[in-house]
Amino acid sequence: MDKKELAAKAVELLKKEYPDALCSLTYTKPHELLFATRLAAQCTDARVNIVAPVLYEKYPTIEALAEADEQDISDIIRSCGFYKTKAHDISLASKMLVNEYGGIVPDTVEELIKLPGIGRKTANLVVGDIYGKPAVVCDTHCIRITNLLGFTTTKDPAKCEIQLREILDPKESNNFCHRLVLHGRAVCIARRPQCDKCVLKEICEHAQNTKE
Repeated sequence: MDKKELAAKAVELLKKEYPDALCSLTYTKPHELLFATRLAAQCTDARVNIVAPVLYEKYPTIEALAEADEQDISDIIRSCGFYKTKAHDISLASKMLVNEYGGIVPDTVEELIKLPGIGRKTANLVVGDIYGKPAVVCDTHCIRITNLLGFTTTKDPAKCEIQLREILDPKESNNFCHRLVLHGRAVCIARRPQCDKCVLKEICEHAQNTKE
């Protein structure tokens, strides 16, 4: 099988293993997912799901966040790590969303990455989960597992995204990435992948090359 066929097989295997391909960050509005993903950098999703609701309860709209005192944002998100930088990004991005986008979160990667602190990973997540467009979210799980599978040959997120877009069905790509996160946490764990338990072992380069 070529890479497209192998990718299609991986999609189906993961779909059976993880029927619910849901983002692990909780949100109700587009900007909540945008900023929750920013908070999740170097922080667990579980911690973000505790902290973000506190922030959004006090500042429920983009306009409210744009007017919020940056120090207050810092104090609320302190336990997420790198809180000063994240607070600064959230404050500036909120102001930019209000002033340049009418308070609406953009629906393209190209526009989203213009926002302070927003990279392609976050932009793809928003485009895929909020707007239902084809997206490839190249987080650490995605990069690591697709490298092991032999689907990608780079640890650079942007290059990994390009390689995956060439072989994945666009309709499946977003959910495929969500399922890789679930798989990376449950089975294909960093530094100790459990290949014997893996549903992808028959199509995985790493698993095949490490057979006894």
